[in-house]
Amino acid sequence: MDEPRFELAWTREEGAARAALGFRQRFGTDPVGVWAAPGRVNIIGEHTDYNQGLCAPIALPHCVYAAVAPSSDDTVRLASAQSDGDGLWELPMSEVRPGNVNGWGAYVAGTIWGMRQRLMPAPAISGYVDSCVPFGAGLSSSAALSCVFAVAEAALAGMPDSAGLRIRLVDAARDAENQIVGAPTGGLDQSASLRSAKAHVLILDFQNNTARQVPFNLASSRLELLVIDTKAPHQLNDGQYGARRASCEAAARKLGVASLREVDDLEQAMRVLGPDTVEGRRARHVITEIARVKEFEQVARQGSWEELGRLFQESHDSLRYDYEVTVPELDVAVESALAAGAHAARMTGGGFGGSVIAVVPAERLQRVANGVSAAFAQAGFAPPAFLLGTPSAPAARVV
Repeated sequence: MDEPRFELAWTREEGAARAALGFRQRFGTDPVGVWAAPGRVNIIGEHTDYNQGLCAPIALPHCVYAAVAPSSDDTVRLASAQSDGDGLWELPMSEVRPGNVNGWGAYVAGTIWGMRQRLMPAPAISGYVDSCVPFGAGLSSSAALSCVFAVAEAALAGMPDSAGLRIRLVDAARDAENQIVGAPTGGLDQSASLRSAKAHVLILDFQNNTARQVPFNLASSRLELLVIDTKAPHQLNDGQYGARRASCEAAARKLGVASLREVDDLEQAMRVLGPDTVEGRRARHVITEIARVKEFEQVARQGSWEELGRLFQESHDSLRYDYEVTVPELDVAVESALAAGAHAARMTGGGFGGSVIAVVPAERLQRVANGVSAAFAQAGFAPPAFLLGTPSAPAARVV
């Protein structure tokens, strides 16, 4: 078995230098500026955002970097260090509409489109992207891509940064993913990238679109947040995600409420829906997961990290059996991390692949990584990768 591989975050200065150099090499001139937007992990609260619920993400130190300049015409031109060859993604904004945009540039052109739909100034641009957010790991690399261009567009248009502006940018970036890309996500990822704060967990309330910052300092208790990228393929636009959302909406209609957030009597809901029906199981996950976020906020405020084991286990089991979004790699990662000495472990993100988070005593970090890697090798899975999930700063201009 090979030594476990840790994916290190670039400093923002290093990421900016990479993106600026790539821009100069590809476009033959200097960019106007370089912006960064982080990936995220959700500590708890999965599939609650589109149910008007609560969730608790942090921004990762791993970011997408974009070197940007206004386009000479109304055409978006993009290149990326992560693309094969020297290909240029190019599309006039006049052609950007639902069902008509393909490829990774849809997240960028879609964000510009979303800003314009919401009557926000957004010029077409040339941009070069470089990233240390693992792609396909369920860590919101795609949302970070939308968000880095959202803050760049706002700056190029002369819009003063503010909390209110960032809420509007979340909406535009979500429009890009929902309407242009075709993934029916609920806004958690974009909010985490744009609204998080260093050393804090972001408690998002999607019923009233508010957010509150809660200090999140595991290190003071000699704990680390270990992110395990299982390398299981992670896809949100293949219909599975949309099917879960549709089941929740159907359950809410049967319960006579606008969203599952309004349900406060789980037993009564199960009598109406049936505890063993698809709609009943989906609703039970959402209702109990929202309650777990409320518990987690108190745990975080008090620093009583011993409660995380129970909350994480309940969340993972609910996602595994009621929401049915785990895959074998996720389950093995959770089980092997706990067996190797993690205090708590659960899948994070939308599921169907992606990543696991584990709260690990600092002195056991290598032992847990070794244990997970050994379990993956025994199961015949591809080797996982590991990141440290330090709560970090939101999207911003770097240069």
